[in-house]
Amino acid sequence: MTSFRSIAEVLDFAIAREIEAHAFYAGLAGHVTDSALRETIEGFALDELQHGVRLRAIKAGETAFFDDDVGSLDIADAVPEVRPHPEMSYEELLMLAMSKEKAAFRIYTNLASIARRPDCRDTLLHLAQEEARHKLRLEIEYDLVTF
Repeated sequence: MTSFRSIAEVLDFAIAREIEAHAFYAGLAGHVTDSALRETIEGFALDELQHGVRLRAIKAGETAFFDDDVGSLDIADAVPEVRPHPEMSYEELLMLAMSKEKAAFRIYTNLASIARRPDCRDTLLHLAQEEARHKLRLEIEYDLVTF
């Protein structure tokens, strides 16, 4: 079980997850056959790098988390699980990305529920809201594309 002794450790964990997400999308971009989809995936990879930069700035005290609750369209709960494949569609990519953001939200929420230190719990909850914001953006895009 992951244990954090400081906010810096929480943020280091989150930064590492953004690096993993970047690597996932960068790798996926090299496997899809559609060039437009490849560019979109490369954009997702860049987004994950930017999330990491933002978390580093938060860790350095240069900026702060947004202080708002993020809603959901609950689309991520209603779409089937998608596995990456070379011929995937844009809709499948959005479903995959929503699922990844939802999983990240759950990780941070679950970790916050067992955190012993209030400052670490608050940071984990802020991270969960960041992931919820990313998921909502994807849900809106999916809604626009499919309905």
